[in-house]
Amino acid sequence: MAQGLVAEISGTTLWRWLGEDALRPWRHRTWIFPRDPEFAAKAGRILDLYQRRWQNAGLGPHDFVLSADEKTSIQARKRKHPSLPPASGRPIYVEHEYTRCGAWAYFAAWDVHRAKLFGRCERKTGIAPFQRLVAQVMRQEPYRSAARVFWIVDNGSSHRGKPAIARLRAKWPNIILVHTPVHASWLNQVETYFSIIQRKVLTPNDFSSLTAVKNRLLHFQQRYEQSAKPFQWTFTRSDLHDLLAKLDRKLPRLAA
Repeated sequence: MAQGLVAEISGTTLWRWLGEDALRPWRHRTWIFPRDPEFAAKAGRILDLYQRRWQNAGLGPHDFVLSADEKTSIQARKRKHPSLPPASGRPIYVEHEYTRCGAWAYFAAWDVHRAKLFGRCERKTGIAPFQRLVAQVMRQEPYRSAARVFWIVDNGSSHRGKPAIARLRAKWPNIILVHTPVHASWLNQVETYFSIIQRKVLTPNDFSSLTAVKNRLLHFQQRYEQSAKPFQWTFTRSDLHDLLAKLDRKLPRLAA
């Protein structure tokens, strides 16, 4: 109207135009370029493991691949008034105010090809709690007698770098610790399971105690495993090559 393009325009028309063009400026997504100088090599070997390959050779029947991590700060929030169950045409009502009853760190390992789950709740993260998860798995068959057990982990302090590799191999010689590149937890399949429990177990957060959180997590873990199948991981080395080539083409433009 100020520029003389139209004599007048209604708010309804303006909203219709915005809706048709799907303009939603309040929506956003974050992103990050690979920071790890060895990104391609580290990511490639993880993708190979998902395809049951290691160092250009197929895995044997006594080789296993586990994806592990911890989901931190899982709070028990006791609502100040009881939640109201859903009814016809109405969702569950959850009181906004709550009392904090503490928090767990949930450690989990996912057998990539066998769809087996192992998990435990710990008060804190750290080397010792992570090693308790490893022991929980490695004391069981078939892992105890396996030729090789590959553990895919990120670069968290509980299992970071060469010290973690040496520490675990000293106790379990058949373990091979495989680290994701920096800022690449999306390559770790256990994160997919964590997203499932966030939606199906922890939302909405309405727990009377830490014990209630632990019980629900472990009961869901047991139930999920009964019908679980390996994740259909479709991102391969070829896709990785295409992605990195695309980023290389964008870098000069962004630098300019």
